[in-house]
Parts: sequence; structure tokens; C-alpha cells
Amino acid sequence: MDEGHAGRDDAAGTERGAHHVQSLERGLAVIKAFDAGAPRLTLSEVAKITGLTRAAARRFLLTLADLGYVRTDGKYFSLTAKVLELGYAFLSGLSLPEVAQPHLERLSAEVHESSSVSVLEGTDIVYVARVAVSRIMAVTISVGTRFPAHATSMGHVLLAGLDAGAFEDYLRQASFERYTAHTIGSAEALRAELETVRAQGYALVDQELEEGLRSVAAPIHGADGAVVAAINLSTHASRNTPESVREELLPPLLAAAKRIEADLAVVSPSRRPGPA
Repeated sequence: MDEGHAGRDDAAGTERGAHHVQSLERGLAVIKAFDAGAPRLTLSEVAKITGLTRAAARRFLLTLADLGYVRTDGKYFSLTAKVLELGYAFLSGLSLPEVAQPHLERLSAEVHESSSVSVLEGTDIVYVARVAVSRIMAVTISVGTRFPAHATSMGHVLLAGLDAGAFEDYLRQASFERYTAHTIGSAEALRAELETVRAQGYALVDQELEEGLRSVAAPIHGADGAVVAAINLSTHASRNTPESVREELLPPLLAAAKRIEADLAVVSPSRRPGPA
């Protein structure tokens, strides 16, 4: 029987429970045999990769073909786009913080600086994901922390992504409180700064929220091209000049933003794969 074999060990020595369905395991092994380096395989190649007999590999491949997950020209087998449906239910349930968090962890490990993702809410940014490498501000930042958009790099990126009407709504509510001598203090100054942000594709804020704090932010676009969030790196002025922020921190930051956008495109309902 293919379905039982409770208590048997796999190749790695893992004990199988009474619930184990070996045929399901083998079917998944057949699917995983295909990858970017081997998108097309013969029956013999599938059997060799999975450790199945040719007869068993053939049964699994033809069953997968009947279900629409595999196509064949009689000699070679390959996966169809329908296999994406197997992971779509999970991916579509992921929120922005869940998508962004592993990318923030990778980014902070690479540059050894704290990284965050935030969204715009009213006149504030709200942190939705964060990896703190060191404490560089007087206040503790965590998910849910709010800061005024006009004084932050992520705020500048998010405001730069607003359409004209939404930005005018923001200006009617904003107070432009000065936190340091460097803080932007007027609508006119903010408009000029946002023009620069749009042109260069990122925002660099130098000690506008707190003395000694420098941060650089980039937009995160959704599947429709709209700015849905911002990602940043924060550093202390004693560690990085504005020039070193641009040269050393900005490139990996922009790369992380692109990776998050790529993942968001996958989980977006508008990109759900159709029938093969």
C-alpha cells in the first residue's frame, strides 16, 4: 500500500506518524523535482531525482498532468502555472508587515543599521515593521510608533506619493512643528523638498526629527504602481555622513524595496494565477 507505512523513517531519519500519507509525500517530491535549473525533465530524470521507480514516477506525473499541474510532449515533462495556486492561499493572506519583515532582517544584517517600514495615517507615519540594531533615538521605536510625516524620511517618501488632492488635504491638517533647527517648518519648504524626493526616488532627512539622527527612505509600490509604504534605514550622525548614507546605505535600501515590491506583486489578488 502507498498510503500507510506508519512508524517508518524517511531518509533523514525522521519517524513517521500513523497519519503519514506516503503517496502525498511522493507527489510533492515529484513537483519539487522541477526547478529553475531543470524546468523540463524526462521520466527517467524524475525517477532518479525523487528516488522513485520509473513506474511510480510515471503514475505521479500522469496524475499531475490530469489535474493540470504538469504538461508533457510525450518525452519531457514540465510544470504549468497552475502550481502557483498551491501557495497562493497562503501568500494572499500575508499582510504588508509579514511580507516586509524578512527583508528588513536581511537589510539590517547587511548594513548593521536599524530598518523600518511605515505607512501614512493622517499627518503621521505609523511603523508597521521594524528591525532595531541599536538604539539611536531618545524614544523607543516599535511597531505602532507614530511620528510626524513632515519631519521624517519615510514621511517625505509617503507624502511625495500622494496625489494633488490628498496632499492638499494633508497640508490643511499639518502643524509643521519644529523638532530641531533642521526641521522643515512650512508648506512651501515641504513642497520643494518633495519635488526633490520625487525626482531622485528617495528621501534623506538629516537631523530633522532629533539631533544626531540621519535616515534615508525609499518608496514601496503596490501592484498598481501606487506608493503603499516606505522603507528606511536610520543611523547616527557620528557613524555616517550624508554622503556615506547615499553611497553605502541607499543602494541596499533600494534593493530591499524592490524585493518587497516583488513579493507584494505575488500576493496581490490582481496577480492571482488563472487556469493553466
